[in-house]
Amino acid sequence: MCRDSARSTRKSRLEPNSLTRSTRHATPRAAFAPKEAPTDASPLAASEHAAALRAEAAMKLTCLSTSGGGGSYHSPASHVLELEGLRFLLDCPIDLSALAVFSPVPLTGDAGGLIRAVPRYWSPAAAAAAREGGVDAVLVSSATGMLGLPFLTRLPGFVNTKIYVTEVAARIGKLMMRELVEMHRAFVRYYGPDTDGLPKWMEGDKLNGLASMLQKLVTEDEGKDLTSLMPLYSPGNIEECMQKIQPVKYGEEVCFNGIFMLKASSSGLELGNSVWTIKGPRASITYLPSSVFVSAHALDFDYSSLKENDVILFSDLSSLNDMDEDNEKLDEHAMNETDSSLCHHSVLRDDGADADETITFLCNNDDITEEIERISFICSCIIDAIKSGGSVLIPIGRLGAILLLLELISETLHSSSIKVPIFMISETAEEIIAFTNALPEWLCKSRQEKLFSGEALFGHMELLKEGKLFLFPHLHSKGLLAAWKEPCIVLCPHWSLRLGPAVHLLRRWHADKRCLLVLEQGNDAELSLKPFMPLAIQVLECSFLSGVRVAKIDSLLGVLNPKFVMLPEGLKSRCSVKKRPWSFLYYTKGKTIELPNLREDFEVHLAHNVALGLQPRQLNETTAVARLRTDLLVSSGQYQLAAAEKQSDRSKRHLLHWGAVDPDRLLPALQEKGMLCSFAADDNCAGERSVLITSPVDALVKITSDRTVIYCDDEGTSKHIYDALCSVCNGI
Repeated sequence: MCRDSARSTRKSRLEPNSLTRSTRHATPRAAFAPKEAPTDASPLAASEHAAALRAEAAMKLTCLSTSGGGGSYHSPASHVLELEGLRFLLDCPIDLSALAVFSPVPLTGDAGGLIRAVPRYWSPAAAAAAREGGVDAVLVSSATGMLGLPFLTRLPGFVNTKIYVTEVAARIGKLMMRELVEMHRAFVRYYGPDTDGLPKWMEGDKLNGLASMLQKLVTEDEGKDLTSLMPLYSPGNIEECMQKIQPVKYGEEVCFNGIFMLKASSSGLELGNSVWTIKGPRASITYLPSSVFVSAHALDFDYSSLKENDVILFSDLSSLNDMDEDNEKLDEHAMNETDSSLCHHSVLRDDGADADETITFLCNNDDITEEIERISFICSCIIDAIKSGGSVLIPIGRLGAILLLLELISETLHSSSIKVPIFMISETAEEIIAFTNALPEWLCKSRQEKLFSGEALFGHMELLKEGKLFLFPHLHSKGLLAAWKEPCIVLCPHWSLRLGPAVHLLRRWHADKRCLLVLEQGNDAELSLKPFMPLAIQVLECSFLSGVRVAKIDSLLGVLNPKFVMLPEGLKSRCSVKKRPWSFLYYTKGKTIELPNLREDFEVHLAHNVALGLQPRQLNETTAVARLRTDLLVSSGQYQLAAAEKQSDRSKRHLLHWGAVDPDRLLPALQEKGMLCSFAADDNCAGERSVLITSPVDALVKITSDRTVIYCDDEGTSKHIYDALCSVCNGI
């Protein structure tokens, strides 16, 4: 502690572990400045600073939303992760479940209590981030995970926010946003432009008058209500958003703010979908959204790059849906109904099962086989409808499922000698089809092998060449009427049955019992079909693989070997009761959980020229101490001590002292300064010694195990006492 001046106080204290008069601080140079470390200060001050850094470095997670309408594929979960004082937004989707309360246009008959107005949209992630005043960076795991970004980037507080997403997901996401805006225009043309203020249907009585079923659909979560719905963004907002995006490739490391290294790896679920790794000086985190180990079209799940990361944020909520529970019963490794453990098959089993066996279990082709069987069943239903003279409407929004459907439909039609046209009607149809044939490095190995053998990457190329597949942007496109023939197969948006060509075609075929409508599970089918009643068309609700099965979670964690795993609360009842080397934390929407610091200490790299200039003093057999003046820098996720631009003159620097004061050495040191002194006669207090000074002025020095205090009214004498104390202490 610094010596206090006699002018300002009669009492000045000298801490045995810190007898310096002044403390200099390092000057951080990085864009993100960690708390200034007193690199030219005492060991005590440095340790206090390190403790302060550790105290504020705890990791915090807030779940903003779980999967919304359309399931975890169309509306993935979203989180805010706080690390080292920075805030990361993990995915920013749109929850399109709110669309179900709006009546499609044009109006035909009774709307059945649905809202007749321009739709509003809900993005819990965007709304929460806006309320909190912003985030430092956004990590996007999929094209659907970026659909809410224009809500954020159009706000003034997000001018400097960095957005990271893979090249493919960014391109597909932009096409999806463009298509959503284009389909939304049908409402604007019908009702007129949306207003910035509250529309009439959101006013008191009318809002309260909505049917409870509709109200529950969009307000079932705490803090989520109809008044939080926002007008859709514009094409200009989309362009502004895309300018803030930094596209990355799989395996490419990018440095954010000097302190974090970010890397995207393939999740296997969809083209361009990714798992994110965040590595900092104190922890490495895996953000694990919906993933598939082996894919029939996208690059397989690259889980090997995630091994040994400290924390896994498991955000794959697909395992909570009914489809996964049904599929678990078919899996040979599924849980017994009376067993609460996730899976008995693990690399950490007591029976010493080899790790290779677990890898084989994780990466078997069962998932692909089931997916192909599921799509084959859909194709058989399509053929039955065609044979009966009915047309088929497929408003499915999954790119991978559409590509596989086209392949299997082509094979099925060819084998059954049925000739019917297939129409793909979408604002982005031509771009999507062309795009999927221009990115072989993002496809699974079997697709990549087709490239080298000269085959088309996907079966739809043959359909286009043979004139069996037609691509049109709109129902009123030039040439569509000439090519139109029924029965036919139509793939078009939107799965909500509120937007796009699907609305018009369903109105055309809804009363024909020969026709077939293929819907994806995850929506309220009864509410979605409400505007089209009475219904005679056949409806097939299907499900697709959307992520890691519950039965494989434990085995995956055994391979990755983390220290902590953050799981959704819904998986708590399925967690393994067996002791594991990792700890579980459970998150729920709207609540913040805090993870303790994983590393009490962290490495600091010392510049070569700084190390050569050190003059260390040996404290004991294992420790030496040296004094230095440096700048604390952060680069590529590592702390560094670099030479300060302006070095102080060593000859003019005050010494830094440490160690306990020996009273028996202090007494002669004071006498050498010409002082008359002795130990106090009543010096019997345990652990305390007092030196009484009678000349040249009266003064008192009290010495304990943790501090030394000088009592003196004269500044000159106080300085001499201080110098005597310094002479009996170690210093550098």
